[in-house]
Amino acid sequence: MPRLVLASFVAVLALTAAPGVAPAQAAAAAPRIAIINSREILQRTPGYAAAESTYMKEVEGFRTEVQKLQQQLDSAVQALDQQSIALSPAARQTKQRELQAMQQRMEQRTNELQDRARQREQELLQPIQVRVNSVIQGIRAELNYALILDADAAGGLIAAADPSLNITARVLQRLQQSQ
Repeated sequence: MPRLVLASFVAVLALTAAPGVAPAQAAAAAPRIAIINSREILQRTPGYAAAESTYMKEVEGFRTEVQKLQQQLDSAVQALDQQSIALSPAARQTKQRELQAMQQRMEQRTNELQDRARQREQELLQPIQVRVNSVIQGIRAELNYALILDADAAGGLIAAADPSLNITARVLQRLQQSQ
């Protein structure tokens, strides 16, 4: 992806700095570029707040379950510590194996719940993301943009940009209209 962005910028620079090309010709041939703030768009898209609320409630249930498992494990460890002196070496080893098995079950359940949380987040957000992407693609085609960059993208490729290139408000307006 960074190569695509870099290549696009190089193409823009080449078109605008080409020797023998009049500035008006270079401007006419230069691809149009716009910027969006995807995080802002997503957070302000109709339906996002409800999806986020649902997700947070479900994740809180997962956290509660993991905390209960951790408390059970902690209690079992404390019990073993208190009984340790009175236990025979064989009984102590058996109890330690039981604790290890309990720890493994807790880790496995925690991983399962994390996977379910990721899957649920995807289920809740995918329809919203599809709608947002559809609107962005529509605006891109309608206004003949060659490239729309995300100012919120990981890696922070945009250090500074002309605010007039930002079409976030237009995307949000279109999302409100399509509701």
